[in-house]
Amino acid sequence: MSGSGPFQDKPSLRVESLTLKRGERILVRDLSFVAAPGAFVEVRGGNGAGKTTLLRALAGFLKPSAGRIVFDGAEEPSLTMHYVGHLNALKGGASVRAHLRYWAGLFGVAERDDEALSRLSLAAQADLPARVLSQGQARRLALSRLVIAKRPVWLLDEPAAALDAQGRAVLAALIEAHRADGGVVVAAVHEALGPAPSQTLTVGV
Repeated sequence: MSGSGPFQDKPSLRVESLTLKRGERILVRDLSFVAAPGAFVEVRGGNGAGKTTLLRALAGFLKPSAGRIVFDGAEEPSLTMHYVGHLNALKGGASVRAHLRYWAGLFGVAERDDEALSRLSLAAQADLPARVLSQGQARRLALSRLVIAKRPVWLLDEPAAALDAQGRAVLAALIEAHRADGGVVVAAVHEALGPAPSQTLTVGV
């Protein structure tokens, strides 16, 4: 998919000869790929194969043993991407809306809580504390950071974890809309998310 929306002129992601280690064990060896605007890259592999390690390296949390990670055209890569890990990292006593407004302040952006509530199908839970949400609702709340931050490159670690059929449909729509805007999605998955990936990377083999 070639994006033509607001992210069309934003950076693409380029990985060159990337090698990642955990201790002395090589998890990713000599990996190269390019994710242009509108790309959806699936990262597959067994448990412990290196999917999370790759995403954390792309997010700048881990230093590669070799190779380069480049966000072409980015003046500040950390403001180009948004990483959502497999943990939701919510505050049980804070409401859904309070989370959204907190994140807006954290990211230094305008409040977009109504948009996020609508797109993540959480409007009915807006004033509920996070501790009473179902696992799927909590995961959707964690994913709503993507709507709040509005950054062109999404790095998602098992984004569909705990989602039911409705939640998976919400996630698929979110990904497709982001791609249509020219955004890039790189997601570690165990099974297909729904949208057809533009490329699939397999790690740990």
